[in-house]
Amino acid sequence: MKVVINDCYGGFGLSDIALEEYKNRKGITDPNFYYYDIPRDCPVLVEMVEGGGVEGTFSELKIVEIPDDVNWYIEEYDGMEHVAERHRTWR
Repeated sequence: MKVVINDCYGGFGLSDIALEEYKNRKGITDPNFYYYDIPRDCPVLVEMVEGGGVEGTFSELKIVEIPDDVNWYIEEYDGMEHVAERHRTWR
């Protein structure tokens, strides 16, 4: 599975043009739809990132490949992200 993350300090983001392209490809007409609504494993997003030139002002997008059966989430520090596996915890 391919997952898109931000690989620099600043945070995940798409340019305005890339967001409009994504919405067009997916047929999204909701004016309140924003880039943070996009699932990071969306094949359309992955394809756009592979094509390049879609980053927002403070982002550097990267594709991380993980096994299909991993229960994953994105963890971040000051906008720099990595994919982590969920584990059980108790208190």
